[in-house]
Amino acid sequence: MDFLTSLVNSMPGAVAQGLIWGIMAIGVYLTYRILDVADLTVDGSFGTGGAVCVMCLLSGMNVWAALFVALLAGLATGLVTGLLHTFMGIPAILAGILTQLALYSINLKIMGKANQSINVDKYDLLISLRWVKEFALHNPIVMVILVTAALIGVLYWFFGTELGCGIRATGSNPAMSRAQGINTSFNVVLGLAVSNGLVALSGALLSQYQGFADVSMGRGAIVIGLAAVIIGEAVFGRIFQNFALKLVSVSLGAIIYYIVIQLVLTLGFDANLLKLLSASVVAIFLAVPYWKSRYFAKPTAKKKEGAKNA
Repeated sequence: MDFLTSLVNSMPGAVAQGLIWGIMAIGVYLTYRILDVADLTVDGSFGTGGAVCVMCLLSGMNVWAALFVALLAGLATGLVTGLLHTFMGIPAILAGILTQLALYSINLKIMGKANQSINVDKYDLLISLRWVKEFALHNPIVMVILVTAALIGVLYWFFGTELGCGIRATGSNPAMSRAQGINTSFNVVLGLAVSNGLVALSGALLSQYQGFADVSMGRGAIVIGLAAVIIGEAVFGRIFQNFALKLVSVSLGAIIYYIVIQLVLTLGFDANLLKLLSASVVAIFLAVPYWKSRYFAKPTAKKKEGAKNA
């Protein structure tokens, strides 16, 4: 009974965190699935969003303006990674690592120290951990659902435009896109910028939710993002075919991930091994499609595949 009570009490917090990280996971989805680029900038840009948002709020800026500035900071980090990749010819994964490394120092410079706290009693925050069990509009679950819905709507519209379709074509077939006159380098830079803008926005929301920004708050963010994407595709892949619904599945994947993590912690799992658990979850869900095709495919399908290879 104590276990169930503890689990139920922790569920609102797990759902709220899943929704916040779900925005970051949507950003990861744009690079991982749409652009087909391995971008590791997110571990740095997530913290940048949190640092910028908290410092803007501490300076007296309106909460919406602080979120917008954090979004712009994230766009700038993605722009840097994109230019390192396209203009300087550095491989995408290495460009992301370089930007991530540089952002650690930049985040320290923004905050002036390793962490900065912000009190919900003194500042007008959009969301806070204190309100997670309140039945009100400022409840983090309600507010982040509204923000996520608005973002998905904007992204659905954007990727239906000529420019958005160009980004999708670039990720699908760069050679064919170039043959059709599409500026693939510009699209890669723009896609990375949009992705990291969403990641920074997620970091800004998390810093408000937890009441502080930390220079290491984005460490391991790429693992959580990938976990959300893979879980969402594994659970809802056959149901959600529309682009907007695929983005919804990513957000739901983040919620499932945090519920699983909370369940395991409630069972008494050592919190010091949380990163190991996260990596294991991602590895398992990444392996599921391979296992299905390798060991659970129908014999006829395997024979056809062998005939084609021959």
